Amino acid sequence: MRNHETTAPLKVEAQHLGFFETPLAYTRLKDAEHLLEDLDAAVIQNMAISSGLNRSNIGGWHSDTNMLTWGGSAAVKLADTAIRICKRLSHFQESTVDSYDWSVRMWANVTSNGGLNQAHAHPGNLWAGVLYLDLGEKPDRTEDVGGAFFIEDPRFPMAAMHNPAARLIGSNGQPQQYEVELNLERGNLLIFPAWLRHGVRQYTGQGKRISIAMNIDAVKKTK
Repeated sequence: MRNHETTAPLKVEAQHLGFFETPLAYTRLKDAEHLLEDLDAAVIQNMAISSGLNRSNIGGWHSDTNMLTWGGSAAVKLADTAIRICKRLSHFQESTVDSYDWSVRMWANVTSNGGLNQAHAHPGNLWAGVLYLDLGEKPDRTEDVGGAFFIEDPRFPMAAMHNPAARLIGSNGQPQQYEVELNLERGNLLIFPAWLRHGVRQYTGQGKRISIAMNIDAVKKTK
């Protein structure tokens, strides 16, 4: 019988593989200032005549989800842009993205001092999106006013129940965080899977932050 008790470690030939990637499209609308201004105006006008809804928002105004009706041609163009991005991120087995009817539900969020959006997901949809129209503060501000958009690793609860200090090393050799914050700017459009939990940190600035959110879905066309 061989004696394997030795101080020399076993030699291992290994590959570091990364599976189950979560795709996000981090984009910026180009040459779109007129469109952003039209969206701004539509949101402010609707806010003046509507008390809004209570969803994930705390201390902020949430419009109804019919912005494609009251948002004008700018809202329609934004929806078409979001669908094009979603098509590029999607694959359907044994069919194409054009074999599906794509739809968008759209609404606006206006956040004042102290407001936030609790962590949540958008069930019953394929993709979700958010466009930032106004960050509420001057671009050259130096103080931290919060309000960062964050996303959560959907695997987080499994690790947290045992050791919340643990991190998985990704295929890039870096530890993977359970939350990632994105400080978005005017004109940034973010598209992500609708099941991905996300939210907005408490905002402490003095101006109003304005964003537009979307649910994007696809239903197989009937013959």
